[in-house]
Amino acid sequence: MYLTQEVSREASVYRPRSPSRTALYKLLADRFDHFETIYPERFSKSHGFYRPVISHVVRNYLWCGDLTQGFARVRCPDCHHEYLLAFSCRGRWFCPSCHTKKVVQFGEQLRENILYPLPHRQYVFSIPIILRKIFLYNRKLLSVLCKAAADSLQLFLRIVTGLKDGIVGAVLTVQTFGDYARWHPHIHAIVADGLFRRNGVFYVMPKTGLKPLAELFRASLLKLLVKEGVINDSFVTMLMKWKHTSGFNVDNSVRIAREDEKGITALAQYIIRNPFSLDKLSYNQKTDMVVYKSSPGR
Repeated sequence: MYLTQEVSREASVYRPRSPSRTALYKLLADRFDHFETIYPERFSKSHGFYRPVISHVVRNYLWCGDLTQGFARVRCPDCHHEYLLAFSCRGRWFCPSCHTKKVVQFGEQLRENILYPLPHRQYVFSIPIILRKIFLYNRKLLSVLCKAAADSLQLFLRIVTGLKDGIVGAVLTVQTFGDYARWHPHIHAIVADGLFRRNGVFYVMPKTGLKPLAELFRASLLKLLVKEGVINDSFVTMLMKWKHTSGFNVDNSVRIAREDEKGITALAQYIIRNPFSLDKLSYNQKTDMVVYKSSPGR
């Protein structure tokens, strides 16, 4: 019993993290100012204009967990033990620590309060390379990409199930990165595997191919982009003449059973994961060498 209590106390001890020891922190502390200086000349053409939010997010990250930037004093009213808790930047999509908290909270929120105890699938909507830079230079169009995926998904499920008034239960997120954080805008969605009626009855989707959905997605997105004035009918005609009308793709091979709470939580966390992993990043301060290791063969 004594040993159990000691282990429990040891596990509950607060250990402040040390972000300044990570490769990401060292890299940004050493090189970010230089990066900002050379960005317009070296990177604006390939990566789009420099957005001020980048500076804001990075500098907040460099202050995250730093006691000199502010802290709270935490004190136990019973044993009077106390410690200092450094303020965090609360940044999403960049700060490894803060975004991890958001990911955990998001997964629990979806499982406990949003998603019904039903089978679900992950849908991934991808677009051709030729269209990706349109979204790079106009990030507001990412909402158009999301709308095209949502509209085509609902229409497809209504056709497949024969329910003209069926309602989709889905959570869609926009991801703008691929392997090695390359620009790759696409949609991840967690979708109830069927349709709801307004009376609450759920109809499970029958087995079917996804080619019609990919075609609906293509038609919906191209129509919306023409409406936005970023492409014209000639561009659409040219794209449709391609042998495989390539790049418009939909995948739903990941299915989560209704009782798989861990699976649905993991999937919810995956669709808002960070673009990069600290475990894959290394930085040599002496040589300025940065290495990022990703999946084999990619």
